[in-house]
Amino acid sequence: MPSVYQAAGATEGLTRLAAAWHARVLADEVVSHAFSHGYHPEHTARLAAYWAEALGGPTAYTGHYGDESTVVRMHSGNGPHEEMDRRAIACFDEALTDAGFTADPLRQVLHDYFAWATTTTMNRYHRSPDDVPTGLTVPRWSWNGRQP
Repeated sequence: MPSVYQAAGATEGLTRLAAAWHARVLADEVVSHAFSHGYHPEHTARLAAYWAEALGGPTAYTGHYGDESTVVRMHSGNGPHEEMDRRAIACFDEALTDAGFTADPLRQVLHDYFAWATTTTMNRYHRSPDDVPTGLTVPRWSWNGRQP
């Protein structure tokens, strides 16, 4: 059985999904606040590389951009934001359709991964990015959920 990364069309498919998600969140009145301070010009490519690594693909994100601690710090220190998280997940579900991911089980697995990451790893350190431990590794996700 192919990895989730392979089933999603590898880097090309995940880049398409990242672009669709980014367009959706920038258009959302609540989630767009997270990008109001600006974002890296390569945000879409970096996000696709991160998702690729998490979903069984190459280690391009950690090889070029940083580790899990780096990613989690970018998402930390903003206090609880449950509504933003819910809307980000809804934008992801819409982006799945926009990017052509309409069939299960792939669509459901991608949704489950994104919802899990949004509400756990990226939402763990409300007080400060300084609370994020160093040396975290990118959590891996497969057809059966989070991998040990």
